[in-house]
Amino acid sequence: MKILSKSPTETKNFGKKIAKNPPKVLALKGDLGAGKTTFLKGYAEKLGVKEKILSPTFLILKKFPIEKNYFVHIDCYRIKDSREILGLDFKKMLKKNLIAIEWPERIKDILPKDTLFLNFKIIDKNKREITIK
Repeated sequence: MKILSKSPTETKNFGKKIAKNPPKVLALKGDLGAGKTTFLKGYAEKLGVKEKILSPTFLILKKFPIEKNYFVHIDCYRIKDSREILGLDFKKMLKKNLIAIEWPERIKDILPKDTLFLNFKIIDKNKREITIK
């Protein structure tokens, strides 16, 4: 299934729509500036996150409290091997939290089979094509 977003607001609103029935693990693929973090701003807002969502490229992960668990935002842009994520107690995180991963192709070997993949493609300055897999 493909979605065409014509603005950052539409991308954010699509994130809110997905968050109504959130997957346990959400994997966001796409080039820099493709809309992954914009999508997550809407997604996290709908989950009840009050803090500002920024891409945690230098931190690798950031946890935000939601209801009885956490929304965990992971950015694998600087990851070279999935063992780096496993060392952060990734398997334990999977049990209780909702997880969104940017650059998931770098840790694909450890992602659960039921991970929802979204691929973001830049069409022009404001338009993005989002493919759901």
